[in-house]
Amino acid sequence: MMIATLPAHTNGFMGISIGYWLVLGGTMLLSFLVSSMLKRRFAEYSQIPLRVTGAQVAEMMLKQNGITDVRVIHVDGQLTDHYDPLNKTVNLSESVYHMNSVAAAAVAAHECGHALQHKEAYAWLGLRSKMVPIVSISSQIMNVVMLLGVFGAFALGNGMFLWIIVAALAVTAAFSLVTLPVEFDASRRALAWIERSGLATNIEHERAKNALFWAAMTYVAAAIGSISMLMYYVLQLMGARRD
Repeated sequence: MMIATLPAHTNGFMGISIGYWLVLGGTMLLSFLVSSMLKRRFAEYSQIPLRVTGAQVAEMMLKQNGITDVRVIHVDGQLTDHYDPLNKTVNLSESVYHMNSVAAAAVAAHECGHALQHKEAYAWLGLRSKMVPIVSISSQIMNVVMLLGVFGAFALGNGMFLWIIVAALAVTAAFSLVTLPVEFDASRRALAWIERSGLATNIEHERAKNALFWAAMTYVAAAIGSISMLMYYVLQLMGARRD
């Protein structure tokens, strides 16, 4: 989150530095704990074998849902799996693509869940896609604001500076909130298909469910962090207006 690198400033901003670092430290700790649990669960469930690889799971799920125009490809990195609606590709990390495990099946099915959303014009996915350009612009604005902060160039005045931060963070927070139903719905679709397909036993299904739960919690942690930082600066803006 770009705002995390903003320094505390002089005058009114020096007084909020402790609160700022408390908010930042709390959200970073939450994110770290959730991320650590996710990695632990995926490492554990990667040791539970299935008869098919992640790539095969994705291809099966797409085919059984009548999706023939989406390709399953592999990408570099760990937990870099994602669905690209522009190129219509399910992008699986190397380990997920080639691995035959509960973890790989859960991830692959989840990304295919996004492909199903795309096919059915799922409203939340459409809204999130439309928000991407706005989020990109907000990020660029925050880059400029951060540079102004680093060099102490507050020509716009503290009040205007706070308004820019609040506006940019509001966009980020809204995007984080819109992301939540998209990710939870994709997991719901994935688990429903895994159960219908008979691909996994009841125990394996529960483990896949647990893996996807912790994956979703990373988005929850991000949303909490965005909202917390937004509320922090809203309170600072209200204080500046009273002054």
